[in-house]
Amino acid sequence: MPVGSLSLNHELLLVTLMAQVAVAAILATMLVRFPWFRRILLTERRDWPERLVFAACYGVPLMAGVGSRLVLQYQAADLTLAGSFLAGLIAGPYAGALVGLGVGLPATLTGEFAALPFAVGCGFAGGGLREVCPKDEIWKFSPFFVTQLHRSVWRLLRRFQLDWQVILVMAPVLLELLRQAIGRRFPTRLFSFAADSWWLLLLEIATTVLAVAIPIKIWNSARIEHRLAEQEKLLMAARVEALANQINPHFLFNTLTSITSLIRSKPETARMLIIKLSGLLRRLLRSQEHFVPLREELAAIDEYLDIERIRFGPSLVVEKDIDENSLDVIVPSMILQPIVENSIKHGLANKVGEGRITIHTSRRAGHAVIEIVDNGVGMAVDRPDRSMRAEGERDHGIGLSNVNERLRVIYGANYQLRMQSTPGAGTLARIEIPELIVSERVPA
Repeated sequence: MPVGSLSLNHELLLVTLMAQVAVAAILATMLVRFPWFRRILLTERRDWPERLVFAACYGVPLMAGVGSRLVLQYQAADLTLAGSFLAGLIAGPYAGALVGLGVGLPATLTGEFAALPFAVGCGFAGGGLREVCPKDEIWKFSPFFVTQLHRSVWRLLRRFQLDWQVILVMAPVLLELLRQAIGRRFPTRLFSFAADSWWLLLLEIATTVLAVAIPIKIWNSARIEHRLAEQEKLLMAARVEALANQINPHFLFNTLTSITSLIRSKPETARMLIIKLSGLLRRLLRSQEHFVPLREELAAIDEYLDIERIRFGPSLVVEKDIDENSLDVIVPSMILQPIVENSIKHGLANKVGEGRITIHTSRRAGHAVIEIVDNGVGMAVDRPDRSMRAEGERDHGIGLSNVNERLRVIYGANYQLRMQSTPGAGTLARIEIPELIVSERVPA
C-alpha cells in the first residue's frame, strides 16, 4: 500500500474516532434536555416502566446510528459497545441487554452474526458491574480519569485497596480488546475499527472509554444542577416560612398590648377586641398556605381593621379602590397586615382628627400593584419613592422589614417595599409584584 494512502486511512480513522466521541456527547446532551429523562436519572431505584423508557430513549438513537453505518457507511455513529455497556451501567443488566438486543439486531440481519451476542454481552457486563459497584462511584466516572489513574494504581499497590474507578475504566477497555480480537478473527462477523499499529489501538480504546465517560459526566452534571435547584427552592420556602412566622407573633403582641390598655377603662371594648382577635387567629390557624389570592388577603385586612375600628371608633376611616381584575392575583400571605398596622400605629395614632387609610389595587404591564395610603403624621425620608432601608427598618420595627425581606426572597432583589412620605401629610407604601393568577391556592 502506498505511504500516502496509508496516511490518508489513518487521518480518516482519527476523524472518525473524534466524531464518535462527539456523537456520544451530543446524544447524551439531547436526551438530558427532556425533563422525563432527567427524572429517570435522579433516582437509583427504578421500576420496570422507567427502565423500559430509558432503554427505548437511549436504544432507538443507537439503533439509528448502527443503521446509518450499514446504509450510509457513516462509521462514527455506531456506538454498539459503549452504548450497550453504558445502558447496563446506568439502568441495570436487563435494560443494558435490551439496548444491546436493539443495536445488535440490525447488524445481525446484514450478516454480522457476532454483533447480537456481543452487544447483549456488553449490556450484561455494564449491568453486572452496576450490581456490585457503589452507585456513587459510577457517577464519579469522568473523562478526566487519566489524571487520577496514577493515584489509584499507587493505592492498589501500597494498600491493596480496591479502586472502583480503575475497574470502571478497565471494563470498556477489556470489551474493546475483545471486540478487536473477534474482529480480527472474524472480520465480517463483527464491526470494529481495524488498528494496524499500537497507537491506533490505544486511540480506539480511549475513544470507547470516553464514549462511556462523557455521557456519565453530562448526566451527572444535570443531576447535580437539578438537586441544587431543588435545594434552593427548599431554602427559599424555609426562609419564607420563617419570615411568615415572625409576623403573627408580632401582630399578636401589638394587639394584646392594645387590649391590656383597654381592660380597665373600656372592658366591653376589650372584650369585643378579644372576640375579634380570636376569630382572626382561628382563620390564621386554619390556613397553612404561604400564598393566597388577593381577595383573601384583603379579607384578612378587613378582620384586622374591625379590631382597629373598635379601638379608634369613628376617627378611623378606611377607603378602598379595588380593581376587580386584581382580586385573583396570588400574593404572599399576611403581606399587607404589617403595612396597615404601621400606618395606624405610626401614622394615625398620634394624629389629631380623622385618620384615613386608602387601599388601591391594580394590574399594570404584567404586575400587580398594591398601594396603602394614610393621611397620618408621616415620617422623615431622605428622598421620595425610596425602598425600605436601614432607617425605615429601625423606625418601624420588624413588620416593614419583614415585608421587605419576604418580597426580596420570593421575587428577587428588584422587588421591594417602596415608601413615599411627607411629614405632616401622610405616607404611601407601594408593593409591585409579578402577576400570577391561578384557580387554586399555591402552597410554598
